[in-house]
Amino acid sequence: MAKNRSKGQKQKNVFQVANKKTKPKNKTKPVATSLKKIKVGNSDKVDNMNTIFTEVQREVKSISKCTAPEPRQQLQVTKPAPVEILNMDATAQLFSQL
Repeated sequence: MAKNRSKGQKQKNVFQVANKKTKPKNKTKPVATSLKKIKVGNSDKVDNMNTIFTEVQREVKSISKCTAPEPRQQLQVTKPAPVEILNMDATAQLFSQL
């Protein structure tokens, strides 16, 4: 008996289709809640990193206090002797004496 039925779609009652409420195709997704979760997760990570960083700073300070600071030797920079400005008249006079 099932073989005799047509495979095409049955015609729907027009009034039932008109009375049927259409549902939205794209439902809105809850974005704000997931953003709040991300914000909370990020703040937890930041707090964790801050505590680790402060511990490292304390360790560095304690290590630097334990080691005696070595006296720094200042390098003496020798300045070249000031070059005298040549007096052309005196030089010409001395050259003429030769």
